Amino acid sequence: MININSKIFIAGHNGMLGSSILRKLRSKGYKNIIVVNKKNLDLRDQKAVKKFIKNKKPDAVIIAAAKVGGIKANIDNPANFISDNLLIQTNLISLSHTYNVKKLILFGSSCIYPKNLNKPIKESQIMTGVLEETNESYAIAKIAGIKMIESFNKQYNTNYLCLMPCNLFGPNDNYDLKNSHFLPALIKKIYLASKKKKNNKIVELWGTGKPLREVLYVDEVADACEFFLRKRIRKTIINIGSNTEMTIKDYGDFIKKKIDPEVLIKFNNDKKLDGVMRKKLNISLANQYGWKSKMNFSKVVDKIIEDFKDSQK
Repeated sequence: MININSKIFIAGHNGMLGSSILRKLRSKGYKNIIVVNKKNLDLRDQKAVKKFIKNKKPDAVIIAAAKVGGIKANIDNPANFISDNLLIQTNLISLSHTYNVKKLILFGSSCIYPKNLNKPIKESQIMTGVLEETNESYAIAKIAGIKMIESFNKQYNTNYLCLMPCNLFGPNDNYDLKNSHFLPALIKKIYLASKKKKNNKIVELWGTGKPLREVLYVDEVADACEFFLRKRIRKTIINIGSNTEMTIKDYGDFIKKKIDPEVLIKFNNDKKLDGVMRKKLNISLANQYGWKSKMNFSKVVDKIIEDFKDSQK
């Protein structure tokens, strides 16, 4: 079993999720955490990854590295999303088995479930319908990773698991408006609008504002990761969610009240970019194993807004 003395490799430790996991493991007293910068190890390079895993001999591998982005980034760069994620996952999963890694955790995303499902979505509903077109390449790559760990578990009795979080936000998030997710994009757009003159504080958002989205503070996912790292689970997928769900419009109104109530939000649906109208995960399986989110949405949003403001000084 994995414990605080185990050697744990966090792939993608500089990203929002990976850095949160790193903080969590350190706070829990884990003594042998392995990290490496992207410039020193290209996870798409099989030979380089093989050499790294062989030399470091980790007991556990956490795959927090991925090519990620919002709707526009997925539409503009489908080849990058499918190829980069397939390479990263294939290298780390197959070489973890080759070098006897005891535990592996891969991170998926709620967006890889079929688009027209009854909500909340159960883990068993993966691959039961048509995917959302706007992020199909990313979804196919992630599904391949999930099926890969499922196959390794069946054939080799490995202890590999995919945690499937909903929309994440938190420290070290990506605020690039071209490829960020909706919540950091909302925060940045509203903040920038708040700096304009009174009659020009306008934010334009894609779509209708009607889609419902469930969000989760990234430190909650890190907590789930550490929780399941120490368990042997006879499941391939476990949903990780918060039960905090609102429309895009409501999130916008909530955030502007905290930053500047005078900001006016307008919606542009010319390009029909709503995506899936509702994304809500059934998290009863995680709850059955003993994990529950403790997120106070208002409090963590306050923290993120202050962190973002500080970064703009």
